[in-house]
Amino acid sequence: MTLRIEVAHEDVVTSRFAISPLWELAQALRSLGRPPSRDAAALRPWLVRVRDRYHRLARDVDLAVLHALQASDWGADFLSPVPANLSTTIDDLLAQVRETPIDEVRHEVAEALRRQPDIAPRVRAILTGDQAAAYCADILAAAWQALLEAEWPTLRAILERDVIHRAGQLTSTGWAAALAGLHPQLAWQHGRIELTHWRGDEDATLAGRGLLFVPSVFVWPGLALSLEPPWPPALIYPARGVAALWETAPRETATPDAYGGALGPLLGTSRAAVLRALDEPASTTQLAAILGQSLGGLGDHLAVLRRAGLLTRARSGRSVLYWRTAVGDALVAASGMD
Repeated sequence: MTLRIEVAHEDVVTSRFAISPLWELAQALRSLGRPPSRDAAALRPWLVRVRDRYHRLARDVDLAVLHALQASDWGADFLSPVPANLSTTIDDLLAQVRETPIDEVRHEVAEALRRQPDIAPRVRAILTGDQAAAYCADILAAAWQALLEAEWPTLRAILERDVIHRAGQLTSTGWAAALAGLHPQLAWQHGRIELTHWRGDEDATLAGRGLLFVPSVFVWPGLALSLEPPWPPALIYPARGVAALWETAPRETATPDAYGGALGPLLGTSRAAVLRALDEPASTTQLAAILGQSLGGLGDHLAVLRRAGLLTRARSGRSVLYWRTAVGDALVAASGMD
């Protein structure tokens, strides 16, 4: 079974990338609210670590209302509005949830009730009321603070690194190679996107609206697609590096000496550690988490390495990402550190 999505020239021009903290939260809640899955092996360290926080949250707020809007293969779109750009914040998105037109909320609530007819009367009454969107936004705000707020800088760095990588693929190799690398079920065939293992054989079109590419930590290893108006078409795919995300060395063991290796005598152990860590783009926040160095010290080291031609940088939303140049790669490889 295959879904075939026609892509016109204007769709290619208007397609873009975005990062959604609210989508990550909704998917994290979905993962925490269901039995552990063998498919979620890469997320298991995080799921185990936050399970107690999730149970405390469930005692304090009405998570049953959110779960009622998330069937096994479907979710209410108004809970995860499309981010405007890479700089969209959780507060921006929660405001959009609260401002969802009542007709949109009622339409999606009706679909949720159709898919899950055994929803408790109390939850049903809340969802069919006029304040359903605001009620859900308050729950999401509490869940964000309890589960993801402290870890968002690290999560965001992973997502930004993926955007830099994918955008470079689209520019240098085109849609065929970029889509093939997003997910095994995706391919580019004769000017259209094909998604296999779909619920049936279907044809669709982007209708000139473009496609929003949204990397996700918590969708791993699956894929999500939204094509229904009025929401912009969006493809949510698993970000690269998720398997290693929760396995970062603890700060007390991630010393500069552990990363400096043979380059230490040449660059100094701290700068050598920074260069070694930047095999893929990373922000100063993520480097601080990995290496245990201060943000001020990292800034100085990055500036020196960049002036030496070993690093380059690019802005992604509100963050600046750094990665090694070809010269930096060659130096690391020659030192036997790669």
